[in-house]
Amino acid sequence: MTLEDIQRALLESYEKVGGINHFDGSNLPSQESVNRLASDFMHLLFPGFFELRPLAKRDVPEVTAARLKDVAARLTLEVERALRFAQDPDPNGRAAPAAMALLGKLPELRAIVHTDVTAAYRGDPAARNIDEIILAYPCVLAISLQRIAHELYLLKIPLIPRMLTEYAHERTGIDLHPGARFGTHFFIDHGTGVVIGETARIGDRVKIYQGVTLGAKSFDLDSEGNPVKGVKRHPDIEDDVTIYAHATILGGETRIGALSVIGANVSLLESIPPGSIAYNKGEHLVVRSRRKREELIEQLTADQVKAGDWVI
Repeated sequence: MTLEDIQRALLESYEKVGGINHFDGSNLPSQESVNRLASDFMHLLFPGFFELRPLAKRDVPEVTAARLKDVAARLTLEVERALRFAQDPDPNGRAAPAAMALLGKLPELRAIVHTDVTAAYRGDPAARNIDEIILAYPCVLAISLQRIAHELYLLKIPLIPRMLTEYAHERTGIDLHPGARFGTHFFIDHGTGVVIGETARIGDRVKIYQGVTLGAKSFDLDSEGNPVKGVKRHPDIEDDVTIYAHATILGGETRIGALSVIGANVSLLESIPPGSIAYNKGEHLVVRSRRKREELIEQLTADQVKAGDWVI
């Protein structure tokens, strides 16, 4: 087979199979550009940590101004491409405001991401200092970019949120859907193989180990056999929960009560109340209270009990 034969076969494949960009219409967002944006977002969140050359404090205002200007222009272009692909009625009008809305959230996101870094430092006895966590812990990249992608998700910007989280997924093995909602002080230890689905809701001070899945139990199908979009499919994890390695928690109605501990390799498809411990004993799953009823009530605020509708 000659190169001409291969070329001809490829061209036929482009026409028959698809999977090509929209050459004669609106181009999809550039993966290379979105990857650069992901890197720039990390620079903006943690100035001086990822520079090729040392960054002097006196240069921070100038460097930040230049980076923000560049990011705003490129983000606006990619958002416009994504909106045009989705046949938004006003891609030109929506792109710049959406980009500016995200950038305007960066100071607030920096404060929240700082709680994640703090949680990693406090939650890992092997951590020597905060700088090590920012530079080397995969959860910082994965959670930080997910929080940024989540803002675009809320703005109903297509494609780009998932592209940002996939940038982190490729580098860390942590797969966080941009639709998932995380509280403060979120720590994923080690991280490889963690999967958190679109409609998962995670409270404050939650710690998760490698291989954990917060997934869907099953999919509702429409009349044509396609999965129904936009329904609650993934579990809720309340405050101060620890989930150990390779646990699997499934279902949109599944809720893990505050202060609970889920043991390694546990599979849960139903809710458990606050203060529970779930672990495997032989071939059986054991779910019991971690402590006395009175002690649990003291640690749960009235608002937590009311919000969860738990009967203690």
